[in-house]
Amino acid sequence: MERLTEALDRAGLEAFVATSPANVAYITGLPGSTEASWRGRAFGVFARAGTALVAHALQVPPAAGEGIEVDHVVGFAGRAASRVSAPAGPGPAQTIRVPTLAGPGEALAAALQQVGVGAGKVGVDESRLAHDEWRHLAAQLPSVEVRPAAGDLAAARRVKGPYEIECLAHALRIAEEALDAVIQTIDRGMTEREAAILIATEVLKRGAWPRPPIVAMGERTVISVPAPTERALRSGQAVRFDVGCVYKGYCGAVSRSAVLGEAPAALEGLYRGAQAGLEAAIDAVHPGARAGLVFEAAEGAAQAHGRAASEQEDVGGGIGLESREAPELGGAAEAPLELGEVLRLELTRRDGSVGVSVQDTVLVTTAGARVLNRSHHGLVVLE
Repeated sequence: MERLTEALDRAGLEAFVATSPANVAYITGLPGSTEASWRGRAFGVFARAGTALVAHALQVPPAAGEGIEVDHVVGFAGRAASRVSAPAGPGPAQTIRVPTLAGPGEALAAALQQVGVGAGKVGVDESRLAHDEWRHLAAQLPSVEVRPAAGDLAAARRVKGPYEIECLAHALRIAEEALDAVIQTIDRGMTEREAAILIATEVLKRGAWPRPPIVAMGERTVISVPAPTERALRSGQAVRFDVGCVYKGYCGAVSRSAVLGEAPAALEGLYRGAQAGLEAAIDAVHPGARAGLVFEAAEGAAQAHGRAASEQEDVGGGIGLESREAPELGGAAEAPLELGEVLRLELTRRDGSVGVSVQDTVLVTTAGARVLNRSHHGLVVLE
């Protein structure tokens, strides 16, 4: 609430209206995996006097059952319906009565009235609205001046609170544990697809939702986002893993590289460059540091260990309700890092037919970067 209120003050707005799943979740607590937000049928409203969820009438009961934390809920449907019933939350059996209006614009206008906004400037998250949808929504809110606000919401989400940090650390722990479990079993003959299925299964067993895992073997390690195939692992080959998951709406991600048997000297040198770049990026993270300096430090250290191409425009960015958030850690990034941000730092190096990557997640503290990872990020040797 403090971050959102400060963002309202900076932008001179009376309220925010969120449309993307991540922004709706940030304002209302509605998990990004809920069907209402998946289909773009939900709005989150934040004002100084309160919060509201606007959702399709059919999605209000399951959304309310998720334990959302808002002051008001307004439903809409294709036909006018006066009220719907919804569970008040996961506690004792009770219901709340939700006013239901004919369309999303009408419901959003009602929600703004309920949080005390009848005039002034309202910032609407444009990230999930096509131009025609924006114009139609603005026409449904004639009493307020609608302004784009996706950037303001992204800025508000940069600094994480204690609960968010806890969820991010737990999501990361699940991703690392799932990867470690598969590393213990992978052997000659296992295919990329088999390893990816095992990783996803291990994530699910630990209570999170998996993102499509990347398992690339041999020369396929140079492909940025390869789909898993029936290619089988052979001795002396490199394997690149990229594992991600979502826990309570928050993202965890880890990248590691491995080799089956003895690592060729070229592969070891390539990995040393990536690891040096990652360590330099970690050392460059401090509150107030220009985001671009993290990229420059990482690239300088990696290049000092060889001529391998990186082709990276950045070395990661923020992580939270989305796997990729502000700030971007690219060479041209001017934004200063903020205390309490959680950053995903990643270095990728390619040379000929082999590529490696390594990734850590860090919390920006007064003392610099605190690494949240528990797993070792050296080159993994598969026995």
